[in-house]
Amino acid sequence: MEQWYPIIFSYLFIFIARVADMSLDVLRILMLMRDRRVWAAVIGFFEVSIFVLALNEVLKGGMDDPVKIIAYAGGFAMGNYVGSVIESKLAIGFLSVHIIPPREMVEEFTRLMRDEGFGITAVQGCGRDGERTMLFVMIKRKDLNKALNLINCHCPNAFFNVSDARRIHGGVFPMKKGK
Repeated sequence: MEQWYPIIFSYLFIFIARVADMSLDVLRILMLMRDRRVWAAVIGFFEVSIFVLALNEVLKGGMDDPVKIIAYAGGFAMGNYVGSVIESKLAIGFLSVHIIPPREMVEEFTRLMRDEGFGITAVQGCGRDGERTMLFVMIKRKDLNKALNLINCHCPNAFFNVSDARRIHGGVFPMKKGK
């Protein structure tokens, strides 16, 4: 049984190293998208170092062991998943939410969002069915669920769109309780 330990360790190392390097890959791309180049470079250094070690372990002894390839591919897949979970927990950056509430809900919904600390800009527009009010809200990514809950609970018939905001300046954002 002890002769299997190095082989099993090799498979586990490949899998775990690949999970780590792909998780770092997701975070590196996130940092690039958020214009944090220095963080992306630092993360990229560790990502590639781990990648080279994992690939070296796969190629050690040739390509005659399909379990190494499965461990490598499994680590790749799991690393994407783990990286996306980490990214959602970090919630770095800002989002732009465009909301078009029903006409009769505009004032009440705008007040509600402002009472919750969100800054809103209301703009008049013309849609298929005539005049409409569009609400523009810039939010921190970590506040997305709060904003979506407010929309879904208090204005379920609203049309809304959420998009990434790469860079912002100024604005009104909810403060943490107690500050």
